[in-house]
Amino acid sequence: MSRSCLAVILAAGDSTRMKSSMSKVLHPIGGRPMIAHVMAAVAKAGVSDAALVVGRDAEAVAKAGMVAGIEPKTFLQTERLGTGHAVLAAKEAIAGGYDDILIGYGDVPLITPQTFSAAREKLAEGADVVVIGFHTDRPFGYGRLLVEDGELVAIREEKDATDEERKVTWCNSGLMAVDGRKALSLLQQIGNKNVKGEYYLTDLVEIARSGGGKVVAVDAPEAELAGCNNRAELAALERVWQERRRHELMVSGVSMIAPETVFLSYDTEIGQDALIEPNVVFGPGVTVEGGAVIHAFSHIEGAYVSAGATIGPFARLRPGADLAAGSKVGNFCEVKNAKVGEGAKVNHLTYIGDASVGAHSNIGAGTITCNYDGVNKHVTEIGSNAFIGSNSSLVAPVSIGDGAYIASGSVITENVPPEALAFGRARQEVKPERAKVIRERALALKAAKKAQK
Repeated sequence: MSRSCLAVILAAGDSTRMKSSMSKVLHPIGGRPMIAHVMAAVAKAGVSDAALVVGRDAEAVAKAGMVAGIEPKTFLQTERLGTGHAVLAAKEAIAGGYDDILIGYGDVPLITPQTFSAAREKLAEGADVVVIGFHTDRPFGYGRLLVEDGELVAIREEKDATDEERKVTWCNSGLMAVDGRKALSLLQQIGNKNVKGEYYLTDLVEIARSGGGKVVAVDAPEAELAGCNNRAELAALERVWQERRRHELMVSGVSMIAPETVFLSYDTEIGQDALIEPNVVFGPGVTVEGGAVIHAFSHIEGAYVSAGATIGPFARLRPGADLAAGSKVGNFCEVKNAKVGEGAKVNHLTYIGDASVGAHSNIGAGTITCNYDGVNKHVTEIGSNAFIGSNSSLVAPVSIGDGAYIASGSVITENVPPEALAFGRARQEVKPERAKVIRERALALKAAKKAQK
C-alpha cells in the first residue's frame, strides 16, 4: 500500500498470571519473544512506524521489538486504566499524520500480516474504524460483533447481551484499525463512565457511528488471535505455531517422518528434499540445505548443514558448526564453532570444537579436540584426507597436515606434517603370565576380606 501506517502495540501488562520474573511479551514462541512475532507481522503488513506502549521491563521489550527494520518508539504507561487509556499513551505518535493506525497486542504472537492488511484495505475503502473479529463455537465471555447491513453497529459484552445476542458467534479480538486522520479525535472522546472507571477501546464503535462514521469488521481465524496469560496458554500457542511452521515446510518439499515430534525456531530454514527424522530440535540460527538428512534425536542450533550432509542420530550441533556438502556427523557427536569439510566423516562419540576438518578426512570414534585450557579457547586444524585414529586427543593449538595419519589412542600436542604418521602414546609392553599373578592376588585379597566378616 502507498498509504502510511503506524502500529500501536500494547505491551505494558503486569503479567501477574504468567507468574514470571520477566514481562509476558518477552516469553518465546518458536525461540522468539512474542512481541517480536507481532512486530514482524505488522512490518510485513506495510507498517512504516511503530509505537510500543510499555510498562514492566520496558527497555528489554523495546529491544525485542526491534525487528524487520522497524525501530519502534516507546511510550511508558504508568497507570492501568483500560485499553483506550493505553493506546492514548502513544498520543504523540498517533498525532503524526498517518493514513492508517493499527492497534495490536504484544501477547498475540500468531497474528499474520494478512489479517492486518485486510483491516487496512477496509480503511482504504472508506471505513473509519475496523474491528478484527473471529468466529468460534465457544463464544462465552467474548464481546459479540453485531452487524447490520454490512456495518458493525455494536460490540456487546457478555454480561450486557440479550439471549438472542449471546447466540452470535462472531466475537471481538480486541485488535483494530483506525483512520489515522480521525484516530486522535475518536480516542480522546472515550470516557470512563462505567463500573470499573476505565477507558475501553471498544467504545470507538459507538463514538465513530455517532459522528456519522463507518465502522466495519473483518474476520480472522480464531487460533491466530489467541492471547497468552499463563504458562498453559503459552504452551498452547507454541503448539499451534509449531504445527503451522511444520506444515509450511512440508508443503515446500521437506519430509518429516513424525512432524509432531520436530520442534522448529522462527528462523529455521530447511531445503527441498531434506529428511527430518523423529525427535529433532532446531534452535535459532539453523539452515539445512536440500537433500540433507537429520536423523532422530538430534539437537541443532546456530549451524549450517549443506546439501547431502548427514547428521545423527543423537548428534548435537552447536553455534558455529558448518558442515559442507556430503559430510557426516554421526551418533553421539558434538560439533561447536567448527567447519567439517566436504565428504568428511565424524562418525561417533566425538567432540569437534573450535576446529576445521578438511575434505574427506575421517575422525575416529572417541576423538576429542582439546580446545580449552581453562581460560582461553584454541584452534585445531585438520587437513584434507587425514585419518584420525579412534580415542585420540588433539591438544590445541595444533595442526594436522593433509593426508596425515594419527595412530589410535594418541595424545597429539605438536603439529603433524602432511602425509606423516604420528604416535602420541607409550610403547606397548607384554608381561607373560603377569595377568594370572594379578588375578590370583586379587582373589586372595577378596577371600581375606570375606573371612574377616
